[in-house]
Amino acid sequence: MTQKLPVPHPIRAAAVQLAVTNDVVANLATCCRLIDEAAQQRPHIVTLPEFCNHLAWYEDRDHSYAVALELDGPFLRTIGVKAAEHRLYLSLNCTVRRPEKKVTGTNLLFGPDGRLLAQADKQVLMGNENNFLEPAGQSCEIIYLPWGRVGLYCCMDGVIFETARGLAVRGAQLLLNSLNSFAKDEGSLHIPVRAAENKVFVIAANKVGPLVPPEMLATVAARLQIAPEQLHGAGHSQIVAPDGTVLAAAPASGEAIIWADLDLTQADDKLRPDGTDIMQTRRPSLYQPFRQPPQPRQKPTGAEEVMAAVAESYSVLRIAYSVDDATQHAIRTMQLIVLPELAFVPEGRVTDPAQAAEQAAEGVAQTQALLSGTETVIATTIVELMEDRRRKTEDGGIASVVRRPSSVQHTAVLISHKGIILRQPQLHACGRHPWVTALGEELVTLDLPWGRLGLVAGNDAIYPETFRLLALQDVEVTAVSTQILEAWEASLGLLERAAENRLNLVVGSRRDGMVLAADPDFTLWTPWQKRPFDGNINYPIVTRATAPGLTCAPIYPAASANRTISQKTNVVESRPWWLAETLL
Repeated sequence: MTQKLPVPHPIRAAAVQLAVTNDVVANLATCCRLIDEAAQQRPHIVTLPEFCNHLAWYEDRDHSYAVALELDGPFLRTIGVKAAEHRLYLSLNCTVRRPEKKVTGTNLLFGPDGRLLAQADKQVLMGNENNFLEPAGQSCEIIYLPWGRVGLYCCMDGVIFETARGLAVRGAQLLLNSLNSFAKDEGSLHIPVRAAENKVFVIAANKVGPLVPPEMLATVAARLQIAPEQLHGAGHSQIVAPDGTVLAAAPASGEAIIWADLDLTQADDKLRPDGTDIMQTRRPSLYQPFRQPPQPRQKPTGAEEVMAAVAESYSVLRIAYSVDDATQHAIRTMQLIVLPELAFVPEGRVTDPAQAAEQAAEGVAQTQALLSGTETVIATTIVELMEDRRRKTEDGGIASVVRRPSSVQHTAVLISHKGIILRQPQLHACGRHPWVTALGEELVTLDLPWGRLGLVAGNDAIYPETFRLLALQDVEVTAVSTQILEAWEASLGLLERAAENRLNLVVGSRRDGMVLAADPDFTLWTPWQKRPFDGNINYPIVTRATAPGLTCAPIYPAASANRTISQKTNVVESRPWWLAETLL
């Protein structure tokens, strides 16, 4: 049982950034020294990086087992002693020996009495780790501390959404992420988004220094066709608030200790500015495909490159079409144009659903005419009144069909010169659209000449589950018609949806519209063709709408077929599907 301590408000949390070597004894000394330094700030909890006991580089499986730790061995006993000495909670990640000479990468949490309180094995192994480590067989339990609810995960677990989401869904307020990463986009994208999308606090501790033995740096770097210094830990440890704000950050290199004071009750507020509760509105019944083992890609690869555009309003699009022949020709070369949600309704505000449905019908007809003679398609959302058809038996026994408006849907539509060719009703309840009385029950897709396309309506864009479902259907391009309300959506959220699913996203919004292209240069262990490796592995090509009018950029449907980030690691197929129950 956890020892009873005074409940602090707020708590102080710290992250330690450090380098390790192949010398387990020296690594323990480094950990202890920096724990002592961190304790000077009087934190309640301290987080250390991943693989604190040894570099994640092994001669063979026997070597990986030899340098792994026993749970009751001297290394971890000493860590427990340090936790007790400073009366704090202490988390770190090490490789741990398991039965049958197996090894796991395990997150460990020690209490202020020095005892091991919790352990959680890594769920998603990265690259070479697959050759030596075993993935988790069960999900991390929520750890109930006197002052809050905590969850543990590490590194690649946080490059996809499932692990952190599973913890947040079960009530975690604070997530501890231990990393062993040389990817710059880990710090700029994947760490902070897990806080914002779940409205929880995240403490992330990363490595610095070489991540492979120094004598092998040149050889391994040459094999990867990157510079040797790019195989150093990327640092940038950070503490992130539930709105995605970075409260404290370490530099990109060198040992560092960072800390911040956290009011964990803030992580209990799951409301967006429009009143949507991001957890209460989840729909686990729709997410059942997550439990299925990965299937080979079923569809042919899409086009190498197509042109896409976003506009902040329908009127801007119509004006652009009427400017001159050259502008009209340029627009007609776009394969896809995405408008904000409810583009046919003034300012996107629906006060009378019946009137909004009429405006939608008129806007669809005008758009269809606008597209005459082109292969361009345009996406937005509309209000639809759905008829309830029931048979009524009258006194004479004659059955007649009674039609009456019974429900209102918010529907994403794809419009061509033929009219509406794809409909996608909104899936999740949304506070800013209280007039919606019927939600969709599935995600639908459409195969176009240049790739498979999906639609996302409004607030569905804030749910990572939405985009994972599209990826599982081999979608390559997604048209998102929404209204961005929170800063994290534009700076982190939508970028993360593109990255973790290898999707091209074309996002229409009245502010912060953007085109997010899947970068063809992506996989480690293969040559990079169009750009030198700059430290970013899993980051989309971003074109933001910074001026009124149309913002155009290329997207790369064929690049979506490549989801393999490293050896034996696929951002879609390597998801921990066997642990999906926590999401369902």
